Amino acid sequence: MHPGAHNAITDVPGIRVGHATRDEPGWLTGTSVVVPPVGTTGGVDVRGGGPGTRETDLLDPLNLVDAVDAVVLSGGSAYGLSAADGVVAALADEGRGWPAGPGAGEVVPIVPAAILFDLGRAGSWRHHPGPDEGRAAYLAASDGPVDEGGVGAGTGARAGGLRGGIGSASAVLPSGVTVGALVAVNAVGSPLSPDGRLLAERLLVPGEVDVPEPDPVAVQAHWERQAAEAQALRAGTATTLAVVATDAALDKAGCAKLAGVAHDGFARALSPVHTGFDGDTVFALSTPGGPAVDPFAFVELQTAAADCVSRAIVRAVLAAESVDRRATGGAEMRSYRAAVSRRE
Repeated sequence: MHPGAHNAITDVPGIRVGHATRDEPGWLTGTSVVVPPVGTTGGVDVRGGGPGTRETDLLDPLNLVDAVDAVVLSGGSAYGLSAADGVVAALADEGRGWPAGPGAGEVVPIVPAAILFDLGRAGSWRHHPGPDEGRAAYLAASDGPVDEGGVGAGTGARAGGLRGGIGSASAVLPSGVTVGALVAVNAVGSPLSPDGRLLAERLLVPGEVDVPEPDPVAVQAHWERQAAEAQALRAGTATTLAVVATDAALDKAGCAKLAGVAHDGFARALSPVHTGFDGDTVFALSTPGGPAVDPFAFVELQTAAADCVSRAIVRAVLAAESVDRRATGGAEMRSYRAAVSRRE
């Protein structure tokens, strides 16, 4: 296996990604949108004790709707679910959605969404994404390289005492099937092992990204800060979100199983995961017109998807830059590179 041209979810043909980032004074939040081609099948797997989602029941294989028009990942906790309204409106303007009436434009766009907690991280509790941010992210969607780090839904994200963010990765299987992942990392758990190395570093493709060598003194200081911060945790104030996509032909049940196995990528890159403080959610998309996969090829696809999720988490953490105390209303958000190095 090897990464696609962008090493991102947009290597899956027809997949587009857009971000809306709010990081001006008093704001540290945003929205990310994955826009698949018409006729894309979807599935979902929701875990953890504090999820916030919209339209996930429609993706159950027992239910009628069989196509997804977009997937929204947003900051803002429950308030941020309103970002999906802007995406729904933009899709309806284009006449895209589930045909609910005989007339032109009588459609209902199908837009599952999930949110993460970032309220108050720039000092103002009620600054959160809404329909305007959802529409802006949708209109910004492209099939090119995906911006990573503190952008979109990852703008105000944290991960185990470090700054979190957006990451993406892809893999092209020997069969020619492509799979990719987009992850918004905002976890209670840490992406670090005790020695300061990233837990999923071993899953990176050789030469994929530059990983700093941890300094033992800086790492010890990080763990001391992280232990102090853990005392202030409250339920439902984290969550890692992901979208995995492939051009292999899968039905809704296959997408649900792909999402379930992709959760393994969380467990290889973050510790702990799926806690009562997190609302970890993975969506899976299968674009139309691709090749069918037999059961053994499906296992290979699931394995690659989980690896892409882990790699995307590493890439998110490495791309995220520190935000100083002034920008966060007094709560410093240190980058991984700053946390493991005495030089920064």
